[in-house]
Amino acid sequence: MRESKSLKNLVLAAMFMAIGFVLPFLTGQIPQIGNMLLPMHLPVFLCGLICGWQYGLAVGFILPLTRSLVFGMPPMYPTAIAMAFELATYGAVAGWLYGRSRWQCVLALYKALVAAMVAGRLVWAAARAIMSGASGAAFTWEMFLSGAITTAIPGIILQLVLIPAVMVALDKAGVVRFHREEAQKAGA
Repeated sequence: MRESKSLKNLVLAAMFMAIGFVLPFLTGQIPQIGNMLLPMHLPVFLCGLICGWQYGLAVGFILPLTRSLVFGMPPMYPTAIAMAFELATYGAVAGWLYGRSRWQCVLALYKALVAAMVAGRLVWAAARAIMSGASGAAFTWEMFLSGAITTAIPGIILQLVLIPAVMVALDKAGVVRFHREEAQKAGA
């Protein structure tokens, strides 16, 4: 039973990785739109929420780096490297918080998403600051606000609308169920 769940999560993680490779092509012709809609973030969040924090962390870290190597976008330094740490944080934090929430419901989902978004943006800022310092450039507060918040507002809104909608649809389809603590104990 445990092996089949691990295999299922591995296959789902590979699917989320593939989605992460393809989604940026929808906005790839206009990089400004891609920077605003953050298409690689969506499958990483979903991977962490559905497969667990370990898979979310792995897919989040590997996705921007391999996409940079294969397609040249995002540029490896500093964008893909900083994104690797940011997306790994998104997948890990969202998956860990949601997996440990007492009730897995829409409210717990929003709490996990918002916490992961804050943590991921802070990790992105730290990575960018370290890389900027190493190259002799400064990473300013204005650069953080622009890169992590101002430009990303449409993507943040999309994530806060689309990810819960997908999770509710998966719950209604019986693919990924919301559950309460009592239901977990009764099944154990």
